[in-house]
This record gives sequence, structure tokens and C-alpha cells, in this order.
Amino acid sequence: MDEKFIRRFESYKNSLASLAEARERDMTDSFVLSGTSAKFSITFDLAWKVMKDILWQYYEITDFVAGSPREVLRHSFKARLIQGDEWMEMLKVRNQLSHDYDGLVVKEYCQIIVDSYIEKLEEFQARVVTVLQDA
Repeated sequence: MDEKFIRRFESYKNSLASLAEARERDMTDSFVLSGTSAKFSITFDLAWKVMKDILWQYYEITDFVAGSPREVLRHSFKARLIQGDEWMEMLKVRNQLSHDYDGLVVKEYCQIIVDSYIEKLEEFQARVVTVLQDA
């Protein structure tokens, strides 16, 4: 894997560690909600970009639209980088959060991010480590 991938994966791990701190925070605090929302969006974006890098560099899969998270997720599922329907749900939530001007979406999804999505992101991190060890 190239240096760009290594830097991106390090950023992903740091962002995920920061997001995971939400498990210890008060989800009724509006500042915590907005921080969790922002960190989730950043972490999710880094995740699909790491997936794209692995698909290109490790699996040599290039027959997808590079700028499309949906396509990257589909190919990552086929390559067994990720598992579960939660990833498409996470994409939908990330898209909704980017247009959440009154804070209603974050209130609806923040607990799901903490209870479910962080775990999926951690599973992906572990999968990447395994792929790197096999490379």
C-alpha cells in the first residue's frame, strides 16, 4: 500500500477513536450531539475512501465510479471488506446529517451511531489490519 493510503488509514483510526468517545458522553447535550454528528460524517467518509484504496491497490478492482461511496460500498461488500446492511444505512444517515439544519436528524440517529455504527466502523478497521498483514 502506498504512503497516501497509510496516511488516510491513520486518519481513519484517529477519527474513529475520537468518535468512540461518544460512548462515554451525555447524548442529551446538544454540543455532544453536534460533535458526534460531525465526527461520524468524517469517519464514514474516511472509511469509504480507505475501502476505495484497498479495492484499487490490493484487489485491483477498478470497474466502479471512484467518487461514488455507494459503488465503493457495494464492491467492498462483494470483496468481504465489510458485512451487513448497516453500511448503506450509514451512508443514508451521513447524507441526511449533512442537511440537518435544525438538529432533528442528529437527535434521531445519534444513539444508533453510538450503539451500532461505531461497532461496524471498528470491525472494518480490524478487517483492514488483517488485509495489510496478508499483503
